Amino acid sequence: MHMLKIENLHASIDGKDILRGINLEVKPGEVHAIMGPNGSGKSTLASVVAGKEDYDIKEGSISFEGEDIIEMAPEDRAHMGLFLSFQYPVEIPGVSVTNFIKTAINESRKAKELDEMPASEMLAKIREKSSLLEIDRKFLSRSLNEGFSGGEKKRNEIFQLAMLEPKLAILDETDSGLDIDALRIVANGVNKLRSAENATVVITHYQRLLDYIEPDYVHVLHQGKIVKTGTKELALQLEDKGYDWIKA
Repeated sequence: MHMLKIENLHASIDGKDILRGINLEVKPGEVHAIMGPNGSGKSTLASVVAGKEDYDIKEGSISFEGEDIIEMAPEDRAHMGLFLSFQYPVEIPGVSVTNFIKTAINESRKAKELDEMPASEMLAKIREKSSLLEIDRKFLSRSLNEGFSGGEKKRNEIFQLAMLEPKLAILDETDSGLDIDALRIVANGVNKLRSAENATVVITHYQRLLDYIEPDYVHVLHQGKIVKTGTKELALQLEDKGYDWIKA
């Protein structure tokens, strides 16, 4: 059973065609990397799957665990278990990382008609996940994203991922200019949180992220289409030859 299935997806923004027939299938337990030059449509693909409304979907389908989600609101997709990194890159002064995550978890539980998570269980989970990801307690009491470095934003994002335990995580790293520290944070999180029940799609411009994450599949996006699919070896070829040798 696939977790995510995208068929012949065409999407545009402000009348400009960006995705021109995307086909992609992701099954539980898999890690997929989507690579491609700037402007190839990588971030658009992430945004469309997450349900951002700036895009006009012209044709095609997106199903999540067998359910068509193309008309579904972003928060409903999130409650089904779809996580997009950078959903909350804004600074929220006065709201700590911990309080934000408590609210997110309880909103998700409310959507499933569950009671709020008991405080003791929440605290135990925060301790377990922060220790797994080697996140300092002091970090968790800071205001969300306020004055965060790139690495700290990533750490916060991966902490959200660990706490929310989504079925599918889409990590859009594309143009964030990650330093080695931030790369390691992302990779460490993906590797430690990987299981047979969840799946991850990592969107990146650089092969170097794949030095730390072992993807099952690498897809190359070019001019709004997936033009090549392979293993990690494909990423190494891209590193060697650049994107110019791949033409749709």
